[in-house]
Amino acid sequence: MTPPPGAGRFAPSPSADLHIGNLRTAVLAWLFARSTGRRFLMRVEDLDDRTHAEIAERQLADLAALGLTWDGPATRQTDHPHRYAAVVDSLDRRGLLFECYCTRRDIAQAPRAPHAPEGAYPGTCRNLTDAERRARRHQTGRPPALRLRTDTAEFTVHDLLHGDYTGAVDDFVIRRGDGVPAYNLAVVVDDAASGVDQVVRGDDLLTSAPRQAYLARLLGHPVPGYAHVPLVLNAAGTRLAKRDGAVTLAEIGVPKAVHQIGESLGYTSPTVDGMLAEFDPQRLPRGPWVYRPG
Repeated sequence: MTPPPGAGRFAPSPSADLHIGNLRTAVLAWLFARSTGRRFLMRVEDLDDRTHAEIAERQLADLAALGLTWDGPATRQTDHPHRYAAVVDSLDRRGLLFECYCTRRDIAQAPRAPHAPEGAYPGTCRNLTDAERRARRHQTGRPPALRLRTDTAEFTVHDLLHGDYTGAVDDFVIRRGDGVPAYNLAVVVDDAASGVDQVVRGDDLLTSAPRQAYLARLLGHPVPGYAHVPLVLNAAGTRLAKRDGAVTLAEIGVPKAVHQIGESLGYTSPTVDGMLAEFDPQRLPRGPWVYRPG
């Protein structure tokens, strides 16, 4: 029996309407998947309490309006709480989790080892005794986050656009103090559960890939292939945002937005299906696209 094809995916978080940069990344994820015979999946990353169902519906409608198609219905992370809980329990039984009572300020102000990257967890709660954990719990008055007890400081992934990339792997959060699965856990578990073996997303997330690949290996899952694509920036050279003017599909209009996206990638076709016929990942722009509304 022929094994089912792998899959690519786009996974928006419905906290705001998609802007032209998000839409461009979605088109690229679709092009990468379809050009390699993969399924293309849509996943709504709605674990955060700042997300909204009505925004998710608008996002899906915008993506469909561009001409993107996906295999099966869009999935939502909030439909799978037991999936994440089972993995957390499994890691805990293996002795790979520890309670952490640190705030972001605690981590920022804590001394860290030489050459440790900015923001890396300094290991404050890693080796607390039971008595020290009880004292921390009493002192803070809040439930702890759960962090992964890693056995390496770095991990290397291969990216189709960036080549081999080695990044830091600290004792990152697996479950937040409020009980919500952390992004780095949820994305790995969801990708593995749905057969995603190709991850295409903005290059601002390249630094998170080593942590996620390390966790995938730890859980016994294949590490997906990565392609971190350049972001879309505003005229000032910073990340695009709603304050930069007409940046959403409703403001730009579908034909114009598709044309702008295609032009930014060097394509002449006025449709995403036409772009697929022209698609060559080796010829993609390597630098950011500076977007100027109008």
